Amino acid sequence: MTGWKLARVILIWGALVSAIGVPIAAAAGSEQLAWRGPVYILAGFAGIIALGLVLVQPLLIGGYLPGLSAYRGRRAHHWIGGALALAIVIHVAGLWITSPPDMIDALTFSSPTPFSPFGVIAMWAIFIVALLALLRRRLGLRPRTWRFVHMPLAIVIVAGSAVHCLLIEGTMETISKAALCALVLAATVKAMVDLQVWRKRRTLRGSEPKRFNA
Repeated sequence: MTGWKLARVILIWGALVSAIGVPIAAAAGSEQLAWRGPVYILAGFAGIIALGLVLVQPLLIGGYLPGLSAYRGRRAHHWIGGALALAIVIHVAGLWITSPPDMIDALTFSSPTPFSPFGVIAMWAIFIVALLALLRRRLGLRPRTWRFVHMPLAIVIVAGSAVHCLLIEGTMETISKAALCALVLAATVKAMVDLQVWRKRRTLRGSEPKRFNA
């Protein structure tokens, strides 16, 4: 590996770690934590980590992270999808333990807080994708069918998560939070555009389109 390639690898991975780590570090230094219990804090940070994992997903499937083959990128995409679902479970369970009435209002879409419905919709989309991924072979979902189902749900997850996070006034620092949400949206749009363009070019050449097997 040449010096330039090594520098590029370090730069990309360093940028990713910073994009996720800086908001977490900023939230860890928030004064609001002094008024929160340990379960609530755990739930909150599980939500922040989940948003960071949402950023990683399109980077993996788009092949933008150096040092990972296409196969390893897909495998990592699957495992991180499971970790994302687990983080959401911890997030929701922690909030339920600390305030069941608020969670009931959120889950029934009767909460007065504007961020709740976006989070709930994104949560159900994540659970649906995770469940379908587990049952994909048993259901016999072909790559094209899986892509047809997965892509719209991915858009719902990304958009819902970003809006949910931006509307919350909590422990996350405003600028780093907005930057992370912008990166999540940008990475998702780029991955989807690049995959679509690739398939179109291959089709024009008379070849089989690239299969999105995430």
